[in-house]
Amino acid sequence: MSLILLIFFFAGFVKGVIGLGLPTLSMGLLTIIMPPAIAASLLIIPSLVTNLWQLIIGGKFLYLIKRFYLFIIAIFAGTIFSPLPSLSSTSVWVFPALGMVLIIYGLVAMFFPKSLISSKQEKWLSPLIGYITGAITAATGVFVIPAVPYLQSLNLNKNELVQTLGLAFTVSTVALATQLTLDDKSEPINYYLSTIALIPAIVGMYVGQYCRNLISEKIFRCCFFLGLIGLGSSMLFK
Repeated sequence: MSLILLIFFFAGFVKGVIGLGLPTLSMGLLTIIMPPAIAASLLIIPSLVTNLWQLIIGGKFLYLIKRFYLFIIAIFAGTIFSPLPSLSSTSVWVFPALGMVLIIYGLVAMFFPKSLISSKQEKWLSPLIGYITGAITAATGVFVIPAVPYLQSLNLNKNELVQTLGLAFTVSTVALATQLTLDDKSEPINYYLSTIALIPAIVGMYVGQYCRNLISEKIFRCCFFLGLIGLGSSMLFK
């Protein structure tokens, strides 16, 4: 139990510093000590609450809903109707796939420069990226690929990007909770333990937000993504 709380504190701390990473880091560490489906169920409440918090901070909620409604619908559809094996599957594919997702995300974030996407490209890319993100979410419990690199390539200012990430992560969390509930093979979601995990996640976010002003975010992001690559490599080749 204490190890689970420590993991959520650390994941919340990372989210507080760089604005993302709670579900990714939580899943990566929790799946070392428990099955992926159970790990995903534990992050439902912490992820939902912290992402809603991130979403409501800012004044462009309606604008972002109007701009990204196809993206949102596609995330939900991809999660519920994913062609990939679900988290509850006993296939050995699930665990190394999560490791691969962590490696890809770390490499993309570290080495690929941002490239702007035009409004014409956005119209057809948003539903495509949303569906792929949803499918990967259903299989791994991780929301970031390819949604985060895609959103970072759009012409969004800092506040819009943070709020849009909160929107995407909130929808992904709700969709994942729905998918786990509908999956007959999946264990029931432990909302009690998930709610308890919210406490260290929020404390971690507060601490991370405080530390953001004391350390170089650039250096921290570099260390964080290197850590993701190392964790993903361990999971992939274990």
